[in-house]
Amino acid sequence: MATVVMEQIGRLFINAQQLRQIPQLLESAFPTLPCTVKVSDVPWVFRERHILTGYRQPDQSWRYYFFTLFQRHNESLNVWTHMLAALIILVKWQEISVTVDFLRDPHAQPLFIILLSSFTYLSFSALAHLLSAKSELSYYSFYFLDYVGVAIYQYGSALAHYYYAIEKEWHTRVQGVFLPAAAFLAWLTCFGCCYGKYARAELPKFAIKLCQVVPSALAYCLDISPVVHRIYTCYQEGCSDPVVAYHFYHVVFFLISAYFFCCPHPESLFPGMCDFIGQGHQIFHIFVVVCTLMQIEALKTDFTERRSFYEGLHGHLAHDAVALFIFTACCCALTAFYVRNRVRASLHEKEE
Repeated sequence: MATVVMEQIGRLFINAQQLRQIPQLLESAFPTLPCTVKVSDVPWVFRERHILTGYRQPDQSWRYYFFTLFQRHNESLNVWTHMLAALIILVKWQEISVTVDFLRDPHAQPLFIILLSSFTYLSFSALAHLLSAKSELSYYSFYFLDYVGVAIYQYGSALAHYYYAIEKEWHTRVQGVFLPAAAFLAWLTCFGCCYGKYARAELPKFAIKLCQVVPSALAYCLDISPVVHRIYTCYQEGCSDPVVAYHFYHVVFFLISAYFFCCPHPESLFPGMCDFIGQGHQIFHIFVVVCTLMQIEALKTDFTERRSFYEGLHGHLAHDAVALFIFTACCCALTAFYVRNRVRASLHEKEE
């Protein structure tokens, strides 16, 4: 008996020794990454206000930037929050597709678009934060791609809110105007963000914020109006619809995230102390992820429980809305590509 016990203890000891070697094995499996550097060691285009350390060195190989996914730097949390959220969206997409026929059910197409647009903006954002440090052109290119994702998500949200969450009274007021206006404001958001990023060396900070925030704010006010009207109507009449609570928290979490996007808190209060964890943009990422998950849960429930209502309200509108989604996405992509070419020409002139 004693021999058996000693053998088991010996095996446990060997297993513990093997576990301790795992970090060393993982470290040897990946290439040695250069250390992060201070803000003074990178070109101005990569510098973020109040973030003093944790910058990755530019002009390295693409392989290096992909492997920085596993390195501690000042963009790590920004990458992981949206990358993990994109994976969650894929899981939800798979779960929903078990009971929903996206191909044959025209009324499921707006639900497909909000899932696609959510995954798109989260993936593009993760790529921008992961790969933009390679060069100045990469910086602009990937953030322009990020803005295309944001615009696509804006229109996807507008379509899903208009199709599933709207009440008849609000539908009567905005019918025929809502979706074209949402598509135009989504494009304007993409253009404003791209131009603000491109011209930020020449424009004052408040002008850059105007270019980036005002179109987004206008788009959000329009896109969320069916949801706000529904919340107001529901609570005015003594709300008993549990889905409205999801919509309400979706709005609240978005407003909180918008505050942290516009205001660099808390790093402005503690410069250098939030370089790796605690940046306002990281908090923005977390709240916008929760907001998106709340939104999808609410719209998925509305798709199931309000079908008789929105089928009679919209008829076969979904086909036209899908065409407008594709048109909006193409316009945003072409706009980002055009501004990127302007950036490339400007950088080429500087080199000469």
